[in-house]
Amino acid sequence: MEFPNRDNKIPILVVPFPEQGHLNTLLHFSLLLSSQGLPVHFSSSSIHNHQARHRLQGWTSASLHNITFHDIPIPSLPPSTPNPNSTHNFPSHLVPIWEFVIHHLRSPISSLLHSLSSSSPLILIHDHVMSFVIAEAASIPSIHTFKFQCVPANFLLPYLCESTSKPWPDNNMFFSPLPDIVPEEVSTFFKKLYYDTPCEGILFNTSLAIEEPFIDLLAKQDDFVGKKIFAVGPVSPLTVMDNKSGPRHPCLEWLDKQPPKSVVYVAFGSSTTIPVEQIEQIAIGLEKSKQRFIWVLRDADRGDVSQEAELERVKSLLLDFDKRVEGMGMVVRGWAPQLDILAHGSTAAFMSHCGWNSCMEGMSMGVAMLTWPMHSDQPSNARMITEYLKVGVMVREWEKRDEVLKWEKVDEAIRKVMVDEEGLEIRRRAKELGEKIRDGIEGGSSFEQLLAFINYISGFK
Repeated sequence: MEFPNRDNKIPILVVPFPEQGHLNTLLHFSLLLSSQGLPVHFSSSSIHNHQARHRLQGWTSASLHNITFHDIPIPSLPPSTPNPNSTHNFPSHLVPIWEFVIHHLRSPISSLLHSLSSSSPLILIHDHVMSFVIAEAASIPSIHTFKFQCVPANFLLPYLCESTSKPWPDNNMFFSPLPDIVPEEVSTFFKKLYYDTPCEGILFNTSLAIEEPFIDLLAKQDDFVGKKIFAVGPVSPLTVMDNKSGPRHPCLEWLDKQPPKSVVYVAFGSSTTIPVEQIEQIAIGLEKSKQRFIWVLRDADRGDVSQEAELERVKSLLLDFDKRVEGMGMVVRGWAPQLDILAHGSTAAFMSHCGWNSCMEGMSMGVAMLTWPMHSDQPSNARMITEYLKVGVMVREWEKRDEVLKWEKVDEAIRKVMVDEEGLEIRRRAKELGEKIRDGIEGGSSFEQLLAFINYISGFK
């Protein structure tokens, strides 16, 4: 992707929310902008900036030098350990960490806003959850603010429907908010953190190939009328490049030996901790399916991921399972190169928690999805994938979120995609959707939307 050269050197400040999925998305977008010669500043705690850089995939190490990182020093983080026996799947153990970090970010980011806008206009791109930065920016007339949404457009529509009296199409399943997507105490935390703020535009990590009807509908709602909306996704690279020297991850060496489109990739993200009883059922289901698989088995992130050792709970689980499935499957205990796995020619399907990053990455690579939503926007994302786009199957319905899913259901979902006649059609649609998304990046709608955004901010003098 190449854009016309520009003389505009207005700085861009990007402020992410300090959680892996948000850090990852905003860093990818920052790299997209900096690759076009735009001066990008990326500001978070030193701990979270390190996390974002360390886990980056798809870009060369040298590309990071094109961004100015503002590593804000903070005291040692309070201890936080994921609870595998929690009554819900939301990573509530991280809420005190987020509160602590945001408290220490407020003053330094305020100073940064003033310094970067002192001699020229400043473009501020902030995570939609980090609304507090607007309070300070609003008093500085040379700052132009854009909100980055890390959830898809259709996720927002039910909540706008609740707050307006406008008629809605009664045949669209997306206009019924799902219950219990976050615990009450977590919802209270986000309500304190997030409030409606003025901005000139909204950026989405989505593609018109996926969400054009929802983007069009969103643009007509009161909260969005008069604002620029840019669907610039996927912001993660489509061509995966090694960004570190040294040997490849062992799972990629294993994938090299498997037949084309024969492997199910199983991973539930960085914010999910699965109880032992459920892990055991997943293991049986994978083994019974007789399908090749890579399973990333890890607990949710704790506060400072650079200080984390492999959790003993995860390390000791299913040790005999490794031997039983040797040759057919591989268990990765720890971080895995997801983009590389999804882009690999041997990967056919992705059993996922349906975080929006993972959805975009899986759909972009044209793999079929096996959806197992855990919290937040994930249940809505799973419905869109299975019921609207029809590029996947539901493993566990949201209505059964409090139950341990039996191995038979895991086996059934895998076979439906990998073996049954129905699966051939699902995989065909997934491949076709992946091609449409990639076409959008390679000169199509996503290219044009990113170009429109860059042209728009280039007009500020």
